[in-house]
Amino acid sequence: MRAIIRGEERVIIDFHTHIFGPNVRDRRDDYARRDPTFAEMYADPTAKIATADDLLASMDGAGVDVSVALGFAWSDDDDIARHNDYLLESAATGNGRIIPFTTVNIASAAAEAEIARCVAAGTRGLGELRPDSQGWDLNASDGDRLAAVARRHGLVLLLHVTEEGGHEYAGKRGCSLAAFRDFTRRHADLAIVGAHLGGDIYRNNPAPVHVDTAAQPFLYREEEAVAALAAVPPDRLLFGSDYPLISQERALDELRAALTSDERVASAVRGNAEALLGRVSAGPPS
Repeated sequence: MRAIIRGEERVIIDFHTHIFGPNVRDRRDDYARRDPTFAEMYADPTAKIATADDLLASMDGAGVDVSVALGFAWSDDDDIARHNDYLLESAATGNGRIIPFTTVNIASAAAEAEIARCVAAGTRGLGELRPDSQGWDLNASDGDRLAAVARRHGLVLLLHVTEEGGHEYAGKRGCSLAAFRDFTRRHADLAIVGAHLGGDIYRNNPAPVHVDTAAQPFLYREEEAVAALAAVPPDRLLFGSDYPLISQERALDELRAALTSDERVASAVRGNAEALLGRVSAGPPS
């Protein structure tokens, strides 16, 4: 399906969504007992967990053509591999509509082999990375190893970035704004995305980085969101919903309302993503 933006036919790319296998949703309590980060974010039975089928149905309803589906910051290597398998399988059967960003714990001895396995199967990036949740330092040897692997395989890195101040919420911490800024400056040649407007990095000593709009309505009050979006260079902004936390339809409506020009909307929902990923062409809905 082709989406309509203000009267023009364009492809819409959602750069930030989350899916889990049905077994994770059905065994939520088991996963929460053994993984503290998962427990923080998903132990509450009202916390939304979506599968690939759920995501595709949401895309059809919202007019989204392509979604980047992100992994999770698991602590266990087997959980990482299982989630990666699901992301890769979902992409393989999704008719080009799902782009997989697989997950990794770079501090694990299994990390580089797992990344190579996923690259061979079609991953386009690594994310949503949460170094603080997994206990490694983005600006020490583990972060340098991550950068080297991303550089070698041509991968995009997408990191959860914690905004300074604001209210508390489940999963807020994952990577501090200061650590993220330092990493992007040290590795300015890499394709790096800061989730959640990069912690509002463009109003806080900006660095050369892309940012997505994931969960914007939950993190920034309306007047703050307008100012934060306005600070981002037009070629650095990516539309991201954080589905299923926020519906893709609502996230698109919020983005259109906040941006001041059709050109900025078009860049955020397609052009900038294609610049990072290469030209994206999705088939018809499956």
